[in-house]
Amino acid sequence: MPSDIYVIEFKKSVDKELRKLATGIRKQIISKILKLSIHPYPSSSTKLLGSTGLYRIRHTNYRVIYQVDGDKLIVLVVKVGHRKEVYRDF
Repeated sequence: MPSDIYVIEFKKSVDKELRKLATGIRKQIISKILKLSIHPYPSSSTKLLGSTGLYRIRHTNYRVIYQVDGDKLIVLVVKVGHRKEVYRDF
């Protein structure tokens, strides 16, 4: 496990996406996102095919798409949404 702590950053659109979710789901997803600061590549993450440096973690029917900058120790959350809709822009 890496000893460095990563900074979690969000695209502006992610805040709006999170606010649309039910409170319980939102809290659980935010908890998973915060865990990325300690371990940005958990065993449950998957690299998105056809993308450059994008990863996905799952929570029930929701997905968190994020990017890791190992040089600057930043995890950028790009998109959060339902599995039917989250991959449309990628």
